[in-house]
Amino acid sequence: MPDESPHTNGPDPEPTPAGSGTNRNGIPSEIDAADLAALLDEVTQDDLSTLSPEDGVEMYLQVRKEELTASSLKTQKSRLGIFLDWCDEAEVTDLNDLRGRDLLQFRTWRSDDLSPSSLEANMRTLRSFLERCVNFDAVPPSLPEKVDIPAVDGENASRGEYVPSEQAERILDHLDQYEYATVEHVIWLLMTTAGLRLSAVRSIDVDDFSSTSDGGHLHLNHRPDSDTPLKNKSESERIVHLPEYVDQVLDDYVETNRPDVTDEYGRQPLVASEHGRVARTTIRKYGYKWTRPCVVDGTCPHGVPDEEIESCEARQSSSYAYKCPGSSSPHPIRRGYITHELNMGVPKEVISDRCDVSSEVIDEHYDERSDEERMELRTEIRNSTYKTEDESGYAQ
Repeated sequence: MPDESPHTNGPDPEPTPAGSGTNRNGIPSEIDAADLAALLDEVTQDDLSTLSPEDGVEMYLQVRKEELTASSLKTQKSRLGIFLDWCDEAEVTDLNDLRGRDLLQFRTWRSDDLSPSSLEANMRTLRSFLERCVNFDAVPPSLPEKVDIPAVDGENASRGEYVPSEQAERILDHLDQYEYATVEHVIWLLMTTAGLRLSAVRSIDVDDFSSTSDGGHLHLNHRPDSDTPLKNKSESERIVHLPEYVDQVLDDYVETNRPDVTDEYGRQPLVASEHGRVARTTIRKYGYKWTRPCVVDGTCPHGVPDEEIESCEARQSSSYAYKCPGSSSPHPIRRGYITHELNMGVPKEVISDRCDVSSEVIDEHYDERSDEERMELRTEIRNSTYKTEDESGYAQ
C-alpha cells in the first residue's frame, strides 16, 4: 500500500510538549493572563497619544454627560478633581506615564481623608475614567484593572479604624515631654483637640491664629488659588476655639521654633518647615510616626520581641512608619476625636459645626459607639436634666 502520510520529505515532527512555550509555528502555546496583559501593554505603549490629566478629565466628563444625571456628573467631577490635585502634587503631566504603582500611591494618598465606603466609590470612579482613557489612546488596556478597589461590606461600609482617646492622650503626653512646641507637637494638637482635617491643618497661616483671654482662635479659610483648599470649599470656612493649653503651645511654637519662612505665594504658614508650608505627605508621616505603639509604649503588640524592636523596619525610620500594622494616618485620628466628643455627650450639631461634617455623615462614618454606650449616655443626660432618676418620667 502506498504511504498515506502527508509528510513525504522527512520524519514526522515531534509534538510540542505542553507548556514548552511555542508551537510548531513559533506562536506561544500557553500564556498566562498577566503575561498577555504585559505583552499587550508593550505592544500598545508606542501607540499612545499624549494627553494631560486635565484634558483627559474634561473629555471624560463630556462623554459621560449623555449618560449620567446632573448630580452624578457633579459627583464624578468632584472625585476626579481630587485625582487632578494628586497628579499635580505627583508631577504627573501625561496620562501615558501612569503605572500601577502610581495608582497605588494615589489610593494611599486618598484614603487618609475618606471612610472605606467613600474610598471604594472614589476608586471606582477612577477605574471608570481610566477605562475611557483606553479609548482615548491615553493609557494601556490593562491599566484600569490595576486600580485597587477596597472590598467594603457590612460593618466596614459605615465604620472604620480610629485612634482611641486613651492612645491619643499617651501620645500627647509624650510629645509634651519630649517634643514640646515642635511642628509635630502642633500638628498633633490641632488634630486631637480640634478634629481638623489634614487639609485644614495645612491651610492655616500665622495670621489665622490669635490668642484670647480664654484660649485661642483659628480662622479657617478656603484659598484654592494659593494651594490651600478646604474640603467643602467656602462652606468649610469657620472659626475654631482652642483650649488655653493649646493656645500656649502654639504661642511658644511661633515664638521659638517656627522657621521664619513664607510659601511660594508670599504667605506665612503656621505649620512650616525650612522650605515653606509643609506638604500633605509630611503631615501623614507624623500621623503614622507617633501612632506606632512601640514609640510611645515601648512594646510591640504585633509579635516583635522587645530585643528585636529596634531592628524593625517600621521602627527604624518615620518614613517607613506606615508599614507598622498599628500605625494610623490622620483620618483615623480625626475619627477618634469625633467619637470621643460623642462619648462625652457633645451634641452632634456642635460637632458638625466645629468639625465641618454633617450629622448624617457623623452617624454613618464616625460614630463608633455601641448601642449600650449610646443608651447609657442618653440616660446620663436625661438624669442630669431632671436632677434625679426618680423625677425623669414624663408624668412626673
